[in-house]
Amino acid sequence: MANQAVACLAGINVGAPARSVPSADFGLIGLAVMGQNLILNAADHGFTVCAFNRTTAKVDRFLANEAKGKPIVGAHSIEEFCSKLKRPRRVMLLVMAGQPVDDFIEALLPYLEKDDIIIDGGNSHFPDSNRRTKYLAEKGIAFVGSGVSGGEEGARYGPSLMPGGNEAAWPHIKDIFQSISAKSDGEACCDWVGDEGAGHYVKMVHNGIEYGDMQLICEAYDILKRGLGLSPKEIGDVFSKWNTGVLDSFLIEITRDILYYNDTDGTPLVEKILDKAGQKGTGKWTAINALDLGMPVTLIGEAVFARCLSSLKEERGRASAILEGPTPNFTGDKQAFIDDLEQALYASKIISYAQGFMLIQAAAKDYKWKLNMPSIALMWRGGCIIRSVFLKDITNAYRKNPELENLLFDQFFTTAIHKAQSGWRNVVSKSALWGIPLPAFTTALSFYDGYRTKDLPANLLQAQRDYFGAHTFRVKPEFASAERPEGKDVHVNWTGRGGDVSASTYQA
Repeated sequence: MANQAVACLAGINVGAPARSVPSADFGLIGLAVMGQNLILNAADHGFTVCAFNRTTAKVDRFLANEAKGKPIVGAHSIEEFCSKLKRPRRVMLLVMAGQPVDDFIEALLPYLEKDDIIIDGGNSHFPDSNRRTKYLAEKGIAFVGSGVSGGEEGARYGPSLMPGGNEAAWPHIKDIFQSISAKSDGEACCDWVGDEGAGHYVKMVHNGIEYGDMQLICEAYDILKRGLGLSPKEIGDVFSKWNTGVLDSFLIEITRDILYYNDTDGTPLVEKILDKAGQKGTGKWTAINALDLGMPVTLIGEAVFARCLSSLKEERGRASAILEGPTPNFTGDKQAFIDDLEQALYASKIISYAQGFMLIQAAAKDYKWKLNMPSIALMWRGGCIIRSVFLKDITNAYRKNPELENLLFDQFFTTAIHKAQSGWRNVVSKSALWGIPLPAFTTALSFYDGYRTKDLPANLLQAQRDYFGAHTFRVKPEFASAERPEGKDVHVNWTGRGGDVSASTYQA
């Protein structure tokens, strides 16, 4: 009765029609655009799919229209839905993240049996997937939290799928997932990611990198527009050329299309769109998690903050009337600068992905997950929003060395970033002189310079912390002594007035 009460509160029909002979290979709950398209995709690959939606009229409409003539069956209750699935039952949820996922899980449990599988394909936060994996394992049910990327078109014709959770489920869903996923050079853009919430974690980082890529592209657009005075059509031509080289990617491609698109009056539509960005939170989750793990994922953080700054539209309007700054005045070879900008964008992308993989590696260590690094890069090569030719090089780097400490240590990326460095510095310095903000480009370069610096000024920072708060410091190995041994936290009475008692320290 308790489970029925939860289901009723969620608006889920748990009525009890006649039992059906199991015929469906796969079941999916949630008939919004993504859910419908994934069902059609699976049906096209020869799987019989059972569809259910909280509003059952949607099931009937779907069966009578898009699903007509395909191996797709419907259900009007959770019990009927489960009764139509072959064992082990494979149930995928594509519903709103959060409480709705938990509500559907509770509604399903009375009709599931040991070794059945529940897959959450929504944008759930990875701690929720950690919890659900453990909770359902106690009940004998295998839980999978899977990132799904590619939008409407990807769901229909081949998304990137990032499953993680209870690995016992993988042999039972592998064929379906790898059949319906995108393909890159004949390889499925789907493989097992790792334990517990690892699948949703990798999707979270994917979305964070997506934030960074989009911000970098917007900054390139801004400097071409305001710095060089190019029209949307001319900028579109630049992006069109870039899409044939090292920057070849889905986001560059759609940016070209957007810049070429004219409104009904013949003028570029992009110029009419309010410069106030929205966000759904996955980029913020990535930035917060990076802080929690002490990882310098600066570019994604700046991309999130750039969206926050854009939301202050009215305040920026008032500031523009009173705060002075330089006016861009380009002189010189425009094409040479555009070539520098291409290299700056490429180098900044390398930094963004290097930071993203640093975060994934730190999470694997901190959460004790076994993560498949080469497969993660492969999963992003096709179907997803950040798909690009560039990811083939990342896949190769991790296949050559699965224990690669950092992408920047791979010879391909070392060479690429050295080649790009001159143009990168030129673009960032020009933007500062022109007063055009490039937070993502700039933080990428700052990270690079910080990462390649053996001795940072954090020695002074540690001295400051010890001076005002007795937070201690450690000495360099070459200056270790009996009084200040190597690796030991020490405190100095800097003023002669303080004591010798130290406070606790903190290592990021």
